[in-house]
Amino acid sequence: MQPQRISPKELHEWIKNGSPEPVLIDVREPEELAIAAFPENVIHLPLSQSSIWVKNLGEKIPTEEPLIIICHKGIRSWNFGTWLLQQKLRYDVWNLEGGIDAWSFEIDPKTPRY
Repeated sequence: MQPQRISPKELHEWIKNGSPEPVLIDVREPEELAIAAFPENVIHLPLSQSSIWVKNLGEKIPTEEPLIIICHKGIRSWNFGTWLLQQKLRYDVWNLEGGIDAWSFEIDPKTPRY
């Protein structure tokens, strides 16, 4: 199983319309969020700290709402989304294609690129 793909433009429309409201999960490192935070509320799960949060993952993310995974370029988020689906939990998982970099380029140029 693989995450569904979503472009920055599609995600922007989804957030504006908000039905159903997606849960945004950012897997980047804290230093990356300090440079270019996503302009919406996210659940921050840095992959380098997965040994800390993976034990309580079911408490951190809902299973009913669609999950959109975000990283810098869309690779780490794709891998994490694939892993989530392999756990055979009831997740509706999407990957932001191109990550925050594509979001900055296509949607919000005020979001710094790095």
